[in-house]
Amino acid sequence: MSFPLLTATAVLPALGAIATAAVPAAQRVAAKWLALLVSLGTLALAAVTLVRFDPGGDRYQLTESHAWIPDFGVRYQLGVDGIGVALVALTALLMPFVILAGWHDADPMETGSKRWRPTQGFFALILAVEAMVIISFEATDVFLFYIFFEAMLIPMYFLIGGFGDRAHEHGDEAAATQRSYAAVKFLLYNLVGGLIMLAAVIGLYVVAGSFSLQEIVQARADGSLHMATSTERWLFLGFFFAFAVKAPLWPLHTWLPNAMGEATAPVAVLITAVVDKVGTFAMLRFCLQLFPEASKWATPAILVLALISIVYGALVAVGQRDIKRLVAYASISHFGFIILGIFAMTTQGQSGATLYMVNHGISTAALMLVAGFLISRRGSRLIADYGGVQKVAPVLAGTFLIGGLATLSLPGLAPFVSEFLVLVGTFTRYPVVGIIATFGIVLAALYTLVLYQRTMTGPVKASVAEMPDLRVRELLVVAPLIALLIFLGVYPKPLTDIVNPAVQQTMSDVHKTDPQPEVEAAK
Repeated sequence: MSFPLLTATAVLPALGAIATAAVPAAQRVAAKWLALLVSLGTLALAAVTLVRFDPGGDRYQLTESHAWIPDFGVRYQLGVDGIGVALVALTALLMPFVILAGWHDADPMETGSKRWRPTQGFFALILAVEAMVIISFEATDVFLFYIFFEAMLIPMYFLIGGFGDRAHEHGDEAAATQRSYAAVKFLLYNLVGGLIMLAAVIGLYVVAGSFSLQEIVQARADGSLHMATSTERWLFLGFFFAFAVKAPLWPLHTWLPNAMGEATAPVAVLITAVVDKVGTFAMLRFCLQLFPEASKWATPAILVLALISIVYGALVAVGQRDIKRLVAYASISHFGFIILGIFAMTTQGQSGATLYMVNHGISTAALMLVAGFLISRRGSRLIADYGGVQKVAPVLAGTFLIGGLATLSLPGLAPFVSEFLVLVGTFTRYPVVGIIATFGIVLAALYTLVLYQRTMTGPVKASVAEMPDLRVRELLVVAPLIALLIFLGVYPKPLTDIVNPAVQQTMSDVHKTDPQPEVEAAK
């Protein structure tokens, strides 16, 4: 039997989480190094998975299938297509940077402090989230996916509620209350979505008699499985609601600014660059494949919600006074672009949406982690508390600028390719929607450049006059992310070659073809 590579990629961080949590309390540094080594090992396994994946081969590759709960038809069934393997690679890539960036985030607040911050628990929870997200990208059994889709909420709840932004700690009970509120809001929103999805999962099994994604899709294709139109639409809505909460799509987005604002910068990256991608990925894998007719039926409404997310998220970001909440609202706008690309039902749109998931993860990680380094130096998230930073910390300011330019999708940086494909794919089928969506680009330039101007330029404020520049550890976090943004911005072909065949197959599932361009006859 071949080596279970997909299982190993998910099990390694899970075992690493257990081992890290078991490190003796006094050995905080050992726990950090163990977590980092485990994340690097997982990255190596993800790299092997990426290398072994053949874009021209079968749709789902490196598959594993074992009986799990045979009485209910539940199987431990894994497999990756081009979209899944790209997101597994993104998750594994970001984790070492998240761990390095959070190296001191769970240390005791002061020497001899009785307020012990469990360092081992912090890094164990990060690894646990990694394991659950990876297996969510790999699962091709609907019930197996649901288990980990919901289970990842528990470690995320403790990461948000138990390890908040240190800029607002130091005995501040109000900050602790805000952090608890953000964690509970995150959990409740996602639990409600998950409970509705559970009803839909049970309904799907009643109708299809199976939880296997491949079996259900094949049965629908060959005509052996028929769903009543109303049944398919209700099941679609049950799945889509849960994914829209996770994504997050307006008006189900309100938990995200609270969670990102109160979490540490690495945990904020974990939320928006990794965990939220499970929602948009699942729209492609489950909503479109399992319920193709309902997906087309719901498309007009979803496009309107995506447009509102794009414009609303960007407008609110312009008015933010808090750096981390600004990035959160910018992410809501970006997720609107991703969902727009998915439901434009064109190959360019869906390829752009998949690239956007990857590139947004990298660009948001770069911007948020540098913002975290900035906030940890000054002890404030408020934009007004900064000014003239580029004169005292030019490397920090420069990396912050590149991360910001990637956020506004500057040509030459990776997100530009994604956004361009999404807009092209949308214009070809829904030109009015594409025109409105372009306003998000203008607003992105506004909130990004205003943020940089207010924090980095102008007279040096006394509170930042002695601010140190990026240290070696921080450069090790930021430099590879910036290099990737430039490389994928100039040469995205390695990524597009992987995702395009999967996108073509998804388009086939929903029986959609790209609109033919209207060309005037030559006179």
